[in-house]
Amino acid sequence: MSDILISAIICTHNRDTYLGAAIDSLLTQDFPGEFEVVVVDNGSSDRTCEVAKQRASNSRFKYVFEPTIGLSVARNTGAKVARAEILAYLDDDAVATPHWLQVLYDAYQTNTQLAIAGGKVTLLWPAGVEPPKWLSPGLAGNLGAYDLGDSLVYIETPGLTPRGLNYSLRRRFLEDIGGFDPQLGRVGKNLLSNEELQMTELALQGGWQVAYLPQALVAHNVAPERINRAWFFNRGWWQGISECYREQLAGKAGIAQLSLGSERLIRGLYKALKYLNDPAQSFDNLVYAYGQVGYLNAVIKGLLSNNRETSRGVGE
Repeated sequence: MSDILISAIICTHNRDTYLGAAIDSLLTQDFPGEFEVVVVDNGSSDRTCEVAKQRASNSRFKYVFEPTIGLSVARNTGAKVARAEILAYLDDDAVATPHWLQVLYDAYQTNTQLAIAGGKVTLLWPAGVEPPKWLSPGLAGNLGAYDLGDSLVYIETPGLTPRGLNYSLRRRFLEDIGGFDPQLGRVGKNLLSNEELQMTELALQGGWQVAYLPQALVAHNVAPERINRAWFFNRGWWQGISECYREQLAGKAGIAQLSLGSERLIRGLYKALKYLNDPAQSFDNLVYAYGQVGYLNAVIKGLLSNNRETSRGVGE
């Protein structure tokens, strides 16, 4: 049995600018027990390999190349390579505070029913850049911000699930559910998401617990290219598609999705107009409405695909 108590995993794709700081924040953790740092290079074409090799002399460090693009694929590869029972995932553009691993490890040691845990996330803005006036707290969450307060919270609503950039799991739970679902999670430049939400649903359904740990603090860099309205519209679009896919995986797909998505689209547009004097709230609702267009687009494609399969079955 491995002596490694906790494995810190970074899945990365073309983020050499931020990657070094992320790795170093893990290699210098204030953790008295044995731990390892695994970097999964998910098909990068930049200097990622070079950045990793600069840390290769550290005995805690391990580098693996995963050619199949996809965040969930990379996460599963990281879990296979890692040796510990507790798996802690940090994004490649984030920086963990010195006690991050200790806080996560202690939580699992004191609660054997804990399957998933994550912590507070603050935002690191580029030098000289202030948050735009049209950015609401809700949309800041799309940049990674996550704050449920300064006390331990056990998550009972999947929508409050910990952010994937500051995320940990018990290996036994991950293996029980068959790993991360490759149908969810980002692939290349698409912004498909909701894999953490699905994991929380599965954990709660299985009698496990999910926790928010405020002391497991991580800071997340805000990339300059994300500080524009177009990025948030694109993020909203993919959020809608992700929600549709999650419903399909849960067996909830069907014609009822059309009325649900349409109602939410109208509500979002109405609120965007209602709060025109509040730039942040108005834009938040406009992004929400645009996300419903993405949702409806995925619903219609799903219904048409099912109809074609049904027609082929009848023809045969």
